[in-house]
Amino acid sequence: MKLGLEGKVAMVAGASRGLGYAVARGLAAEGALVSMSSRDADAISIAAQRIQKETGGTVLAVACDVQSAKDIAAWHQATLDRFEGIDLLYTNSGGPPPGATLSFDDAAWQRAFELLLMSAVRMIRLAVPSMAMRGGGAILLPTSSSIKEPIANLALSNILRGAVSSLAKTLAIELAAKKIRVNQLVPGRIDTDRVRELDEANSKRAGISVEEQQKKMAASIPLGRYGDATEFANAAVFLLSDAASYITGSTLQVDGGMIRSVV
Repeated sequence: MKLGLEGKVAMVAGASRGLGYAVARGLAAEGALVSMSSRDADAISIAAQRIQKETGGTVLAVACDVQSAKDIAAWHQATLDRFEGIDLLYTNSGGPPPGATLSFDDAAWQRAFELLLMSAVRMIRLAVPSMAMRGGGAILLPTSSSIKEPIANLALSNILRGAVSSLAKTLAIELAAKKIRVNQLVPGRIDTDRVRELDEANSKRAGISVEEQQKKMAASIPLGRYGDATEFANAAVFLLSDAASYITGSTLQVDGGMIRSVV
């Protein structure tokens, strides 16, 4: 299958590790020009060097805290200065802290709003004009299995990621005339640092070992295991590619069958 990613310019947020890193690596391996960011300047530089060495791709590393509108604007401009345009965007950020709905004050809700929803809005608002000038593009918003089934003790993530899901569907309708596709990708239990941190927190709450917690979670997945970041990235690369040219407004689950909802 020809993915048609050679020479396409992709912005990938939160790419120093985990799912963002895997997506950036996957795009670079397919010949895309990748502008990748993370709030940790050293970490994103090391990640970019690793991707360049492993794929031979062209990669730009930029320090960017996606909670900062100023940082996002600077990353966007650095991408334009280096690559002269944008074709693809993968919005991404870390997750907010765990906890129950009523345990958070207004400041925590505001931080989660800026981290999950406004970061995506700002990245997309800046990238769309360049995509439109270049004849179209593709935007992919990673969300969470919580948009289908709320996850215990992750109230901030459950509620704000639901808003990101609605943003993706709304933009798919609004941007179709500009030939810009917008989809969302839903990870299940993918073996990342973030999931390991959640497993540790949940094991403490349950009074069991981390290993027992992980076995319990794996047993709830029809395929019987956690996913690998590369498996998630393969789906992301496809949805961002020309091979998915008639897919927009869609939600793809990469979850090993974990989510039980019908739609």
